[in-house]
Amino acid sequence: MATEPTLMDARPVRRLVLLLSILGAGALAIAVGIGAIPHGPPKLAAKSAGTHGRTTTSVLPSVSTPSIPMSGPTTAPRTTTNQGPLVGKVVVLDPGHNGGNAGAPSVINQMIWNGRESETCDTTGTETDSGYTEALFNFNVAQLAASDLEAEGATVILTRNNNSGVGPCVTQRAAIGNQAHADAAVSIHADGGPPSGRGFAILLPVADGVNSNIIGPSTALGTDLRQAFLADTGMPVSTYDGVDGLQTRSDLAGTNLSTVPKVFIECGNMRNSMDASFLTDPSWQARAARGITQGITSFLTAGVPTT
Repeated sequence: MATEPTLMDARPVRRLVLLLSILGAGALAIAVGIGAIPHGPPKLAAKSAGTHGRTTTSVLPSVSTPSIPMSGPTTAPRTTTNQGPLVGKVVVLDPGHNGGNAGAPSVINQMIWNGRESETCDTTGTETDSGYTEALFNFNVAQLAASDLEAEGATVILTRNNNSGVGPCVTQRAAIGNQAHADAAVSIHADGGPPSGRGFAILLPVADGVNSNIIGPSTALGTDLRQAFLADTGMPVSTYDGVDGLQTRSDLAGTNLSTVPKVFIECGNMRNSMDASFLTDPSWQARAARGITQGITSFLTAGVPTT
């Protein structure tokens, strides 16, 4: 099992204080593990058409987010940069999963409401055949991208401050971006696809009411991110997921519940030996971070649709 390199000084207390000053009192609930988004649907009979055209009538279940403390959000290390194309912009980076999730099944297996259906609070993520975890990859790339974005003048918020904690739940990750009124949010992942499949994919939201106003901007963000990531990393677009590196998804709480432009990026396939050789390479992780930064910068410095 891979060990976690120390990429930068975390200084979590100072960052959490700074985050709370940015987001206000509503962020306190997130920081202690209680999401700011409603944890369950109304207890009403609901009739709706599903994503596959099925119409069902049911009493929606009561579900809740675990209330025990989990890894809270933090800002990335502060810089003195007050110049650059992203001055005044707030970016949320969401490194998926967490290194301690596997040891806390009673927490991450609790049920939450993802905007369309019940799912678990979080999962452990995938890993390479050699045991290098997705959670570690996600965290490394997020930290590197945070530094790159701050060099461009952005204020950056990470949804977790280490790779040894648990959570936060996927609902809370969306709430962090919403509370911050982020100009852009990206959830960073690596896939566990078929061993024969290669490449990266950008996952785009499907309108569900809560997120309907961010579909256009999120699609623009995803398109810019795809172009930059392809140019900067040399990773091909996915051979098994989506079309030309873009895939709409209606089952992700992070985008279902977002009120700010948000996409997911699956940076490569950990189950493919060629992709894994890139994903585990620190120098390639830095390239991935630059690709994410360039995609976000392109989005935030161009005119984007409002719907």
